[in-house]
Amino acid sequence: MAEYVDIEQAVTISGLRVVLPPGIPGPWAEAVKAILHVKKIPFTRVRHDRGNYAPLIRWTAQSSAPVMVYNDERPRSVWSDQLFLAERLQPNPSLVPSNIEERVVMFGLSNELCGENGFGWSRRLMLIHAAAADPNATDEARKGMLTFGSKYGYSPATAAAAPAKVGQIVKSLAERLESQRSRGARFLISDKLSALDIYWAVFAALIEPLPENLCPMPSEVRRRYICEDPVVRGAITPQLLTHRDFIYHEYLELPVDL
Repeated sequence: MAEYVDIEQAVTISGLRVVLPPGIPGPWAEAVKAILHVKKIPFTRVRHDRGNYAPLIRWTAQSSAPVMVYNDERPRSVWSDQLFLAERLQPNPSLVPSNIEERVVMFGLSNELCGENGFGWSRRLMLIHAAAADPNATDEARKGMLTFGSKYGYSPATAAAAPAKVGQIVKSLAERLESQRSRGARFLISDKLSALDIYWAVFAALIEPLPENLCPMPSEVRRRYICEDPVVRGAITPQLLTHRDFIYHEYLELPVDL
């Protein structure tokens, strides 16, 4: 497992520090790690202590991870802010297209994956609902999950609507990939790697995680990540999963270091 420092230590050092959840391949966290890996930007991993949020709140004024903090600049906890910081710290290789039409498409689809009410958000609602409805869950565990769900506006109604939204986003990506493949392109945008390829590669874990030898994770997390919902399974294509594997094997770190 990778080495982490505590928040108290991270506050005293300079450079790029990234607050991450050790041992769990959360897609937002894996996206940050993947972007920094592609750009070869060094950073210090900071442990996200989910049992005590107070130090993180004091440092970053919020309680979620991942968070990027560079020197004395403001903390960045939003995916797009994190991408722009990485682009500034290391412009090459750029993961943002220079062509404005391609850039609009990339940020639009990336937001559908990473943004509020998008793919990751909606899969979280599904996971929260499954955990809260688990008859084997303790009252304490159920209460904790519902508290967590309040960050995502969880209710039975929002959870019920989530699979259709996830399926719609996955279908749009599948159509985009097929369009690109029909003209001989191997990437979702233009003819080279973009942030969208990375975002899809890491968020695909919320439907079908990488095998254990490539991404070890707690068995309970793996069980919950695998999506059996028929609407979502009906939208995913073998080509999308093959694209995920291509991006990981050609550009990202394997096995995933949690």
